[in-house]
Amino acid sequence: MKPRKSKKRVPSFRKLLKTSKIKLDNKLKNKQFKQQSTAKKYRKEQRKLRQAVKDAVSKKPMPLEDNKKKHPEREEEEEEALPLDMMDEDDMKLMEELAQRASFITRDLSSNEPVHAKKRKNESVIEKYEKKPRRMQTEPEKELIHLLPIKDKRGIIPQTMEKPVKEEEEEEEKDEIEEMEEAQALDEPLPVLTAEELLVHRKKKLQEKKMHIAALASAILSDPENNIKKLKELRAMLMEQDPNVAVIVRKLVMISLMELFKDITPSYKIRPLTEKEKNTKVRKETQKLREFEEGIVSQYKFYLENLEQSVKDWKQRKLKKSNVISLKAYKGLAEIAVKCLCELLVALPHFNFHNNIIVLIVPLMNDASKQISEMCCGAVKTLFKQDKLGYASLGVVKVISGLVKSRNYDVRPEVLMTLIHLRIKEVEVKKDAEDITPKKRFMSYQEKRKNLSRMQRKWKKAEEKLERELLEAEASESTEKKLKLHTETLNIVFLTYFRILKKAQKSPLLPAVLEGLAKFAHLINLEFFDDLLLVLHSLMVSGVLSHRESLHCILSAFQILSGQGDVLNIDPLKFYTHLYKILLKLHAGATNEDVAIVLQCLDVMLTKRRKQVSQQRALAFIKRLSTVALHLLPDSCIGILATNRTLMHTFPKTDLLLDNESQGSGLYLPELDEPEYCNAQNTALWELHTLRRHYHPVVQKFAAHLVAGAPAEGSESLGHEFSRRLPTELFEAYSMKGMTFNPRVASVAPRKKGKFSQEASFLNEDLNELFKVYFGSAVSSFGKCR
Repeated sequence: MKPRKSKKRVPSFRKLLKTSKIKLDNKLKNKQFKQQSTAKKYRKEQRKLRQAVKDAVSKKPMPLEDNKKKHPEREEEEEEALPLDMMDEDDMKLMEELAQRASFITRDLSSNEPVHAKKRKNESVIEKYEKKPRRMQTEPEKELIHLLPIKDKRGIIPQTMEKPVKEEEEEEEKDEIEEMEEAQALDEPLPVLTAEELLVHRKKKLQEKKMHIAALASAILSDPENNIKKLKELRAMLMEQDPNVAVIVRKLVMISLMELFKDITPSYKIRPLTEKEKNTKVRKETQKLREFEEGIVSQYKFYLENLEQSVKDWKQRKLKKSNVISLKAYKGLAEIAVKCLCELLVALPHFNFHNNIIVLIVPLMNDASKQISEMCCGAVKTLFKQDKLGYASLGVVKVISGLVKSRNYDVRPEVLMTLIHLRIKEVEVKKDAEDITPKKRFMSYQEKRKNLSRMQRKWKKAEEKLERELLEAEASESTEKKLKLHTETLNIVFLTYFRILKKAQKSPLLPAVLEGLAKFAHLINLEFFDDLLLVLHSLMVSGVLSHRESLHCILSAFQILSGQGDVLNIDPLKFYTHLYKILLKLHAGATNEDVAIVLQCLDVMLTKRRKQVSQQRALAFIKRLSTVALHLLPDSCIGILATNRTLMHTFPKTDLLLDNESQGSGLYLPELDEPEYCNAQNTALWELHTLRRHYHPVVQKFAAHLVAGAPAEGSESLGHEFSRRLPTELFEAYSMKGMTFNPRVASVAPRKKGKFSQEASFLNEDLNELFKVYFGSAVSSFGKCR
């Protein structure tokens, strides 16, 4: 019997129905891969053959004459040893065939070496190629497309059709033509251009790049899900190699990608899919969304890596192999990269890789470049102000604490000053307000059954369910979670502050630490109060602190005592004495800005602690503040007089300072630094009469008001614009930072009385301007004197 031939059966229709779509796709992919591999092998062999032919043509055989010239004697001996007459016809034919080969002609026949010595070394490229085993070129398998079957009497007949295969010869020819054109273009010398032509060419090329960037960005913005692959194309332009436009193009691409990511990123963090989720079948829309999320996360990651590399290149100051960008251009690229990172830090605190951005930005806050340091510090401050939940703030505070410790407290003060902008105090106030407001109460089952009908109960149940869902949707993070985050953040902040107070008291970070303690002191745990007050007092007594630092020390101490410290029985007399002593150091020069801190200290020390303050202490402070007001700028003077007004209302018996005829025991001692024993009750506020003639109208008004006893009604009373504002608010409202007069002085119209009067009016205007520059004001009384 003949053996049965194994023919490949055509799959039946039922089998095709059972076969899954994934298997069919895999089979189709395998066939395509085999076809591509066979085509690649065939092309590789053709290239090798072409190369071998070129090498064979380039190599020429050595002429016979050279060998004859070298050994003429041997040639005669060979001719004598081999007479041609004695050779047969077959030998002659063999000799003629061998003579046609270069190896036979050039070989020395008299040498004793074997004929095939060093054969492998002298083999030509063609012989090597000929010896290699070859495969017959097999035609690629033709793909079959399964069509709808035909039903006949015999049964179901499956129908197939050959899928047309694209010929790859055309593609090879195109590749060869392109290679030839590139080679010709490289061989041709570049045309020499003038400077103007180079500028025009650069401008044209830059415009083309800008248009390309704009087209890609607009396409991504119009349809991010379908055009997510264009992000990769745009990101590839970060590696621009044209030295004429490389720097500008890279900067433009950095900023464009930053704005794109701010617009198209979702408002949630994208997590990686699990294996189970990847294997489960989902709808097309879900699959499309997953592909978009994976694409945007990967491109965002690569973009951040590019920005980080730009900063590292500038830090290391190393040129790349391509030398496309100079060392000077690295700084500009690094500044743009840092700016993009700062924008992303603030705009996308919820998105992936936010902690990575924090790790990049925080060390740059301490950078030697002032511009980069200010940029990073400003971004962190904005993040602290906007962060309502506390996750991002906690991450930044952790990295700042680690940076300060690793640098051994050798960092810029601005790094610690950013911690003052944390929103912890605001959230705590908001939490208390939420606790006070009454919560929504729903009816119990018994109340419903008693007061409502069956239909009404049904409607009420649906309504309450909807209200609960709305309340859950509107509710933010739970207060317990917020409190936990803020507690952890504050613990790290205080740990950093206490380390500096203990180990680096002479550090330039001390003012920032004291200012931070002054803001968050009311949140410190009671266990640390005694030790902290001792440290602050020892710092004040040591004399190493500046005027501003001493004020921050005093403010920190009283902030501690005003919060949870109310329960402690501590009399901070030493801090009162120190403030009373340093008040005389205030003047219209550099310390004028410190008046804002003085006003805060006076509010915490005297107004809010009115029950613990004696009358003698209040009288001494009012007298000294009136003395200090004589040599301050108008804004500080207004703040001091507003504080005196508050103290006179808080301590009504201090009006005896307005009476010249009152007598007491002892003599007023203005040089004494102890407010309790200076006998302030034996003096009067004569300074107010001097301030009534002040050039500033608001100072005049406050001085007249205080001389009249600070009445709430009457002609000498203040209006609502002054009486309802705090001293610190008035100080800010009439600030003299711009050296401008507030309110503005009305200009006096010159009289027309001839040439002399005109010259006098011009002189008046010039003097007025000089007074504005040097004294921050215009003299309104100058016109009266004229």
